[in-house]
Amino acid sequence: MNTQLVKNVLAGTGLLSIGAAAAVFFISSTDKTKAVTPQEKSALVSVTPYMHAPQWYSHDLDLAGETVPLNDFEVMERVDREVVSNVFRAGPTLMIFKRAARWFPVIEPILKENNVPDDFKYLCIIESELANVVSPAGASGFWQFMKATAPAYGLEVNEEVDERYHVERSTQAACKYLNEAYRKFGSWTLAAASYNMGMGGVNAKLTEQQQQNYYDLYLNSETHRYVARILAFKIIFSNPEKFGFNVRNADLYPQVALREVEVNGPVPSWVDFAKSNGVSYKILKELNPWLRKASLTNSKRKSYKIKLPAESSFGYQDAVKNIRMPYAH
Repeated sequence: MNTQLVKNVLAGTGLLSIGAAAAVFFISSTDKTKAVTPQEKSALVSVTPYMHAPQWYSHDLDLAGETVPLNDFEVMERVDREVVSNVFRAGPTLMIFKRAARWFPVIEPILKENNVPDDFKYLCIIESELANVVSPAGASGFWQFMKATAPAYGLEVNEEVDERYHVERSTQAACKYLNEAYRKFGSWTLAAASYNMGMGGVNAKLTEQQQQNYYDLYLNSETHRYVARILAFKIIFSNPEKFGFNVRNADLYPQVALREVEVNGPVPSWVDFAKSNGVSYKILKELNPWLRKASLTNSKRKSYKIKLPAESSFGYQDAVKNIRMPYAH
């Protein structure tokens, strides 16, 4: 097949891309003499990737009930940038859908109990992608608390226990912060922005620029994009199929059926503890990532609840059958 002819076919359709280049390489390495047939041309065009701009615009977009002023061209384009970026950053976004099926049912009730709007689960996504990650600055866990800040919001942080990695406890701490910020600013949008740059930072910008609204502030690049990132995931999760994410139940990560064992004294070896409870040390650490050492001194005899699988095996396929999609249709 004539390689230059194939290139011309693809270029003529505006589809010459990485996928097309791969197709050209394959063809050129197999048959250099055969002409392109109409059927081959059709097949090449059908498998070559191309992009459509996501159509998401809505006149009634809000964050936690607060209207997003999309009539402001800069705000509109700011949100659009984040929607496009995350739609075409398909691998990481798909992983977020998978994790959300497991973790949204944990996070949502805690937000509700603390009177924090449900939209703030998307803040957790942009902070950590629903994973226990550590930032270059040292912020850790789903909600990315700094070591120095965490104790002020009720989290224990030391060499043996770090509750920044405890999803339920750190969600409670995030709620405490967000409610405090909302009381200060009277705006959930400003509370969200302050989660990125601090209440003091937001207050300084409001005073300096003589503004009262987040969308009217001139901010550093990260905080400028921060709320738009939250909104982008709200938009994508509201209708994933529209953006090309055709996620099946079988693709999602189910919740693990758990039981809890209370510990209120020292644990000389978590390996021995795990073994005595019929699980591996790996599974113990997977379910309790906030346990940071291989033992627990616990001289103050504090009570801790240790998560263990409810059964000897996860019953993964059975769990998948009962999974709840992490978005509304």
